[in-house]
Amino acid sequence: METQELHRGRLIDHIQLVVKDLKASRRFYEAVFDVLGVPIGGSADSHFWADELFVSTADGPEAMGVLTGRHHFAFQAKDRAMVEAFHQAGLAAGGTDNGAPGERPYHPGYYAAFLLDPDGNNVEAVFHGAAARSAPSVKITF
Repeated sequence: METQELHRGRLIDHIQLVVKDLKASRRFYEAVFDVLGVPIGGSADSHFWADELFVSTADGPEAMGVLTGRHHFAFQAKDRAMVEAFHQAGLAAGGTDNGAPGERPYHPGYYAAFLLDPDGNNVEAVFHGAAARSAPSVKITF
């Protein structure tokens, strides 16, 4: 059998779900993540998170006031230039601008761009600024 490798933590930066009933969603995710040993964070009325999953209401600041498609996910970029290239390439390939490259208020140095894909999903590329990674990815070999 051929050895296979998976890398985790180098492509997807985060996924955001915009939900209609935050309390019901929190109750559900607290139950399933408790079984999986994943803690829930956040105590705001508009969002909560667990690792790379963010769950928010449609009217919370995390949704930026505009509902997009059914999902939001973000890819990691290695620098600001890559965020800008992502935005340009996506527009050229039929994406719709949903936020030009620029700093966002999520934390200092958060530089991102947003596009709607052809189905209306909100796709982001993000560079978090100067930071040191403990590893480029988690490598799983089986």
